[in-house]
Amino acid sequence: WHHKLPLVWPPHEEAAEYINETFALVHAKQSKDSKRKAKGTVSDGGVLRPVKLSKKELYKAPTVEELNQLKEAENLFHCSILKMQMEELLKEVALSEHRKKLVDSFVQQITDFLQCVPESEVVELDDISWLSGVEVPFLLVPSTAKGKFHMEPPASINLVGSYPLGMCIKPKVSVDLAVTIPASILHPMDAINQRYSRKRALYLAGLARHLSFAKCVGSLHYSCLHGNRLRPILLLKPPGNDSSKVTLRIHAIPPPDFLKPSRFHPQKNNIRTEWFTGVANTEPPTPHYNSTVLGDHLPLSHLQFLSAISAQCPAFGEGVALLKVWLRQRELDQGAGCFCGFHASMLMAYLLSTHKVGKTMNPYQLLRNALNFFASTDLTENGITLAKNPDSKAVSRSDSSIYLLFLPSLPEFHAAFSVVFVDPSGHLNLLADMTAFTYKRIQHEASLSLTFWDDPTVDGFQALLMTPKSMLRTYDNVFKLVNLVKLQTSCKKLLLLNELMDHSGNYVLTALPFVLSLLQRGLEERIHLLVHSLPQDPEWKVNSAPPKHKDQPPLSIGLLLNLEHALSVLERGPPADNPKAAEFRQLWGSRSQLRRFQDGAITEAVLWSSSSISQRRFIVLKIITHLLELHADIPNSCIMFVGGQLDVVIGCGEEESLEVVQSYDDLSKKLWQLKDLPLSITSVQGAHQALRYTQVFPPVPVRLDYSFFDKKKNHLGLVPKGDQPCPCYIAPIKVIVHMEGSGKWPSEPMAICHVKAAFHICLRELLCKQHNYRCHATPGYLDVWKDGLVFRIQVAYHREPQILRENLTPEGMLIYRDNAEAQALELETLHKPFLTSTLHGLQQQYGCFGVVCRLAKRWLASQFLLEDIREEAADLLVASLFLHPAPFTSPSSPQVGFLRFFHLLSTFDWKNNPLIVNLNGKLTGISYIKNDFVASRESLPTMFIVTPSDKKVSVWTKEAPSVQMLQRAVMLAAESLRVLETQLDSGEKQDMRVAFRPPLEAYDVLIHLDSKQVPLLAKAVDPPVNTFRRGTHGGQPFASGGALPVIDYDPVRLYMSELREAFGDLALFFYDLYGGTVIAVLWKPAAFEPKPFKTSLMNARRVEVNDDVATTVPNVEAILQDFRIIGEGLVKRLELRTEKWVV
Repeated sequence: WHHKLPLVWPPHEEAAEYINETFALVHAKQSKDSKRKAKGTVSDGGVLRPVKLSKKELYKAPTVEELNQLKEAENLFHCSILKMQMEELLKEVALSEHRKKLVDSFVQQITDFLQCVPESEVVELDDISWLSGVEVPFLLVPSTAKGKFHMEPPASINLVGSYPLGMCIKPKVSVDLAVTIPASILHPMDAINQRYSRKRALYLAGLARHLSFAKCVGSLHYSCLHGNRLRPILLLKPPGNDSSKVTLRIHAIPPPDFLKPSRFHPQKNNIRTEWFTGVANTEPPTPHYNSTVLGDHLPLSHLQFLSAISAQCPAFGEGVALLKVWLRQRELDQGAGCFCGFHASMLMAYLLSTHKVGKTMNPYQLLRNALNFFASTDLTENGITLAKNPDSKAVSRSDSSIYLLFLPSLPEFHAAFSVVFVDPSGHLNLLADMTAFTYKRIQHEASLSLTFWDDPTVDGFQALLMTPKSMLRTYDNVFKLVNLVKLQTSCKKLLLLNELMDHSGNYVLTALPFVLSLLQRGLEERIHLLVHSLPQDPEWKVNSAPPKHKDQPPLSIGLLLNLEHALSVLERGPPADNPKAAEFRQLWGSRSQLRRFQDGAITEAVLWSSSSISQRRFIVLKIITHLLELHADIPNSCIMFVGGQLDVVIGCGEEESLEVVQSYDDLSKKLWQLKDLPLSITSVQGAHQALRYTQVFPPVPVRLDYSFFDKKKNHLGLVPKGDQPCPCYIAPIKVIVHMEGSGKWPSEPMAICHVKAAFHICLRELLCKQHNYRCHATPGYLDVWKDGLVFRIQVAYHREPQILRENLTPEGMLIYRDNAEAQALELETLHKPFLTSTLHGLQQQYGCFGVVCRLAKRWLASQFLLEDIREEAADLLVASLFLHPAPFTSPSSPQVGFLRFFHLLSTFDWKNNPLIVNLNGKLTGISYIKNDFVASRESLPTMFIVTPSDKKVSVWTKEAPSVQMLQRAVMLAAESLRVLETQLDSGEKQDMRVAFRPPLEAYDVLIHLDSKQVPLLAKAVDPPVNTFRRGTHGGQPFASGGALPVIDYDPVRLYMSELREAFGDLALFFYDLYGGTVIAVLWKPAAFEPKPFKTSLMNARRVEVNDDVATTVPNVEAILQDFRIIGEGLVKRLELRTEKWVV
């Protein structure tokens, strides 16, 4: 990877010239004036060339059409680029003429072949012996049904769905072909007891058998229409290379007026209890079964309706296409109970027919109005209908007979279905299979889309239509229901026999809404939203038996958490004498107990045990498992919490961080109260990651085991005995103390350093005297040993960076010149404390911000990237996920934040855009920032991060990463995201560490270290079972006093700095800061090119003489020997991975 060419940043002048030429091309293309059309814009190879226009043509006044387009772009879009993006997207998803010709040809071949289906003898409905080579795509439960069946050629074959309307879009092109079953096969009584559905499946099987002999068919499979097992379909693909370009879906439908719609009223029964269960009983209504059969009667009338209404609005098809893309990116358009493309067309038709959108609106306006309708209309409460007179009697003429048909009312539909959207006939609920939870999800997504649509800081097009929203990346907690056969017992426990009969034995779809309602009751204030995955349409070969309900993939349940209540250990119920107390006890069972609270109230309550914040994240899981086991007989083994094991990688750090912050607050208070200081303190600011809750492994208060150490003669510190392993690593927590300005401060940099050293000595004496702290002062800092932690106090003077920039010219003039020393001091004393306090506030606002930062930095460290993408930059990357989450909501769990971090790092356009992190909402003029970035791109860092206090420099990424290291990070993040999501989605036992194990194949040398001398060994990704004593033991650390330990001592880090100093021009060195036992070495290819012999350039090189010319090349053997010598006692062995350095 390190040999790849670096990214090339285009010079600004060339970019400007290209943009001007592009607009000239667009200007010429749009103009109708023949004189303004440019000639020769296409080269011989068919490549577009920039249009060459004369000055007169270039500055000619715009036409009326051009002015209208500019006005529209100004009024409707943030900028013209959004309009262009949507236009390009529509071109991209539209079918090409070549694809249409392929589809038309394939449809014609299949239609011709289906016309000659052979006839068969009349047999009993249960007799399938005449079928050979194919299976019936139907679960025959119960196994018997009355009726006769035989095969005949179709009565008619018609294209239906989106393709004949011109609304079919890529990438997944599906064309629907309706094959009408001859009336002679059907019987007027086929509506009852699945007789029609079984005949439909048999007819489809007969077609499959016939098509299996067709040479024009590449592959032949069965599937179901939107997961409905009563509506199997045939999937055909053309042979060869065209197989991926189109899928033909064959639907078997009855003649349009075969059965009376009044038979399928939502309150009528069409499945007899005695036939389904074997026991005679009352006949409950079967609304879902009725809508399934009725839905097969209406495809042709729906096509006519949509064809008529789409002709009224020129942009109708493109508006529907945009809505389809929006639904597809949110995984809402496929599976059982989905809102598919057909529903999108019908919704747009409803908006048009009710004048909620205008006939002259463009696709952008149609999409926006559709989303606004979703967000403001609750179809679970107030259904809508496309029927013209929903409350009147309708008259239908069929077979010269007149039937008075009473249309079902909207309240009758609401009594039978969760979501109501009635078709133009007035009899069919288009959303009969949708659960209320899915519609609430659509409403939530629409509301969210509208909130960021007008936000100028958000790339609306990218967030709205280009970002896929998988369940794992969208919802804070995801649970999987595995072993779905257990839902059979749930149906019995919940007494759902009537509903099971209505769903024709599909116990998964029967139990799902009741299980979700149960969870909604139990979780209440803990969540903002509860959603479920849509069971996907099964697909199987025509010679295979249909899959059983239990064979479908696990069901996912997603939660958007309300962090104010989600982690609460107490579920407080009504008072004991309240009538609702019995309902509360019934819900929670034995977990509910009477408790008395401090306010004197005696109420029902449920208490969940947990000892840490990370354990409290599992309370939701405990609630779900308890409720499902109590009320639905679903055991714990069937519920899997996706991603709940991430804590094993970083441990429980929140409590440790809180202890550090509390100890720091106490120290800060005592520093403010110190007496007898020569100058007063103006500010005490933390400048350490632990003080903003983002340290991967926060410092832990330690109590020293003095038998492990030898005391030094000056009693200042402890060093381990000679035979002991490396002592535990004690990280100093940096604190910046600003002293007040005074005329007594010197104006020389060296004198300022001396004054600061004197302040360190003064602070040490006062802290020792007034608080009995053990301290150690140096010229650069003061270490304070307090509460088992070390605080490193650094005195700062606010004018010091300015003084460091002062320079005197030979003429005696004072000038200011920036330099690295002043920048480094500013970074440590100004930028770091400000960032720490700001991100500390962000943690107070978003409870899991710190955990996501820790996970992200643990991953960066494990992949050897944390020294390139430094820790402050990583914190800002994560902060952007919380401050600018579009198209998501801000993360409320570590898992979802971690996955989004991978997605951001791997997909953000680092080359062409700055990452804007609007801390405290103080950033304005976003467009100016982007323009400045484009203008200066060539001189700016590879990764550019903008904050309110850092708009032009990007101080945290100024030095690193390089282009190559950023490419490496992007590649590793994309692969880690793929691996982690695949594993999380599998429904099997998960190993979260898989994404944290670095690939070592690319490195040339591996230096294996003695784990005894690695102080952070216990923090490794895969820690050893047995670790070493590090000079500490359990117990409460002393608040003050005691000997100082060895501070900030990590032999691996010191060894790395020596290697880089000695061999940095020859190789790159990488290691995991947190317990890594391997240092990876990568030779620099340029270093191995022979160089002319010079005595001053012989470091780590040897002489080679060819044709009397002396050159030098790296002396690899000696370098490897030096690795061992420098690391004596630390290096265990060297592993040579390649021989490519031998020149």
